[in-house]
Amino acid sequence: MPDPAATQDWLGNPDLMLLRSVATAVVRLEGITRLDSFALPYPSEAQRALDAMVLECLRNGARPPSGLPELLRWCRSRPLGSWPLDRLPAGLFGAEDQLIDPVSGVPTQLCHELAVKEPGDSAARQYDRLVIHEAMRACREVSSPESYTAFRRLLVTRPVLTEADWADVSTDLYLDPVRFLIEDIYAPVSAGYRRDGAYLCCGRCLTLLTPVADGGWWCERDQCRHRGEPPAGRILEPAEVGEIRQLRRPLRQFVTGPGRAEVDLEQELRGMGLAVELWPGFDAYDLRITFPDGHVWAIDVKDWAHPGFLGRSARAVRPEPPYDEACWVVPGFRVQMRRDYLRAFVRQRPAQAEGLRLLTDDHVKRAARARMRGESGSEARIAPLEADQNGTDHA
Repeated sequence: MPDPAATQDWLGNPDLMLLRSVATAVVRLEGITRLDSFALPYPSEAQRALDAMVLECLRNGARPPSGLPELLRWCRSRPLGSWPLDRLPAGLFGAEDQLIDPVSGVPTQLCHELAVKEPGDSAARQYDRLVIHEAMRACREVSSPESYTAFRRLLVTRPVLTEADWADVSTDLYLDPVRFLIEDIYAPVSAGYRRDGAYLCCGRCLTLLTPVADGGWWCERDQCRHRGEPPAGRILEPAEVGEIRQLRRPLRQFVTGPGRAEVDLEQELRGMGLAVELWPGFDAYDLRITFPDGHVWAIDVKDWAHPGFLGRSARAVRPEPPYDEACWVVPGFRVQMRRDYLRAFVRQRPAQAEGLRLLTDDHVKRAARARMRGESGSEARIAPLEADQNGTDHA
């Protein structure tokens, strides 16, 4: 069982709180200007983060950043574990954990997790959650879970809309209850995504690719980059397709990205002959899987860069709609990138979620195949056996 006092100490670590202030400044700076084009005076939040980092460096005898441009270079070139922060818990960050992606120059997913998931966030910084809750409210008012599912699937499968796409979405009757939201959450695309007059979508995750200096393209989704060069998808020329709109960044980061993993898992499980419902009970959890004998699994898919922060957020899967077993699932590439991912999750999982397993999507598929073959035991389950509830080997 995690030590509550140790966990609280980890959350209140002064160096971690400092990194969170830097990450918050980076995310907000990117929202107002390019991260490589600042001039004095610096925005107040960025200045506070810089001042705090300078003081911390002076405290421990390290050379401080000379100004905001150098601090941003740290974010882009230095893994967090190499920063002069001697009070960070050992092993908290991996060797490749940075706040700004070195290729694209935009905040990493970890940077967004540090900034957006911080306790006490303002309503403005919880944009993705507010949108989802408002969609849920609107669909509940008209008793239409189908509309909510259609809205979630739209955000996952159509993060970029041309004028023809927009007309198609505008005539979808299931989306009527959330029409007012759709008009706000898709924003015109900036010229920064364009090369030679055209935009290019990723052939895997469907978001717009960012052109980089060497002539290549960069995908903002971690899993795409883990799999290599992004495959070319739709080529969009404004002269042919008209105005192009894209989901706002918080939704792409925290809804579209995990949603791809949810939809991919749904399709593979359906291919095994299983009945799969996405976002049942107005998103009580992500997938409800029913086996031929009526046995039901409930799964929540999480795609977080940092396992410790994911562990701290762990909670039991909601009991309705009812199910026989439940777990959280993380895309397998996260564990390939960080081998201690599942163990780190368990170490930070609070006592009230002690029985919650975190499995990879590949593990869930293997367990489903085993159960379909009539096998039993831990390899055909997604929840731990009763006798193994306290075992850390069953993440």
